[in-house]
Amino acid sequence: MKIKLIAIGKTQGAWLIDGIAEYKSRLKHYTSYECIEIPDIKNRANIPIDKLKELEELEIEKYLDKDSFIIALDENGKEYSSENFSNYILKKISFETKSIIFVIGGAFGISNVILERCNDKIALSKMTFSHQMVRLVFTEQLYRAFTIIKNEKYHHK
Repeated sequence: MKIKLIAIGKTQGAWLIDGIAEYKSRLKHYTSYECIEIPDIKNRANIPIDKLKELEELEIEKYLDKDSFIIALDENGKEYSSENFSNYILKKISFETKSIIFVIGGAFGISNVILERCNDKIALSKMTFSHQMVRLVFTEQLYRAFTIIKNEKYHHK
């Protein structure tokens, strides 16, 4: 099983980079995990939002393949507890999904074209997080999901 996270923009801040690296390192014991950071569109402040989302869509499309199960991390998606998220991941593994791709859009979200292409939508919270923070929270929750699946001590009920 391969899991990818595709995100618009570069992660900044040593504490975020270090945190993501820590959980990415831990994940290698359970699955292949890759985070693809797509650079921000240049001069994005001068581009209308709809056009900006289209440009980001073109970049995201380069990393999507038809054999993967694609999940948007979107504020309008379904929310899961950590335990329910681990069951969700386990089902994807059990059905021999070749790979799962999670997508984080830019500051204004994911284009409708990408959302329609996604097989599912998940919200991490009703709260708003910076896109960089979402990468850390998501990577930790993915690690937590695998420790729950393996019945390891990381997660406390």
